[in-house]
Amino acid sequence: MTLEEIRSRMAPRRAGFQDVTGEYAVLVPLVETPEGLQVLFEVRAATLRRQPGEVCFPGGRMEPGEEPETCALRETWEELGIPVEGIEVLVPLDKVLHQSGFLMHPILGRIDPAWLARLRPQATEVAETFLVPLSYFLEEEPLCPSYPLVPQVGEDFPYAQIGFPQGYDWKGARVEVPIYTWEGRAIWGITGRVMKHLAEVLRGRA
Repeated sequence: MTLEEIRSRMAPRRAGFQDVTGEYAVLVPLVETPEGLQVLFEVRAATLRRQPGEVCFPGGRMEPGEEPETCALRETWEELGIPVEGIEVLVPLDKVLHQSGFLMHPILGRIDPAWLARLRPQATEVAETFLVPLSYFLEEEPLCPSYPLVPQVGEDFPYAQIGFPQGYDWKGARVEVPIYTWEGRAIWGITGRVMKHLAEVLRGRA
């Protein structure tokens, strides 16, 4: 292969993350109300195959060639009936690389309050919606249990081939699971991680 062939092959590519199994985007929706800024959440329908009944943001898997912002806006329209013109995109938040291999792109946005009364949740995906004051996340620390990720390497791993016939000291990790509780609902998982990070940014800690 020549250098020119390499240039031609690489030119249309956008650098990403190795070994990512899929990319998703969500809208983190802020709504201005007389009581102050609030965050709009969804509860996933009980009939969904994945994470039924969990609290989440509107969003989903990015289509080939789709930008995160476009995906987040499209999914918000499909799930809640809020059109693009009803949303002001504020800023992309830090991406979340999940240990299972997918990449999440959270997009912070402002929903026109007029659309709050005209939500049309897609019943096959959304059981209900609810608001939580942004101040709650700024004032409260979440419960943050964690669990270990322990490497499990088979006996047939070719240690001698890589120069470690005695074995290798594989590094494990711990995964933190932020959990907020609001009026009996648990806001946790990636949704909790996004809100914890957003609160840390707004408080000047990140």
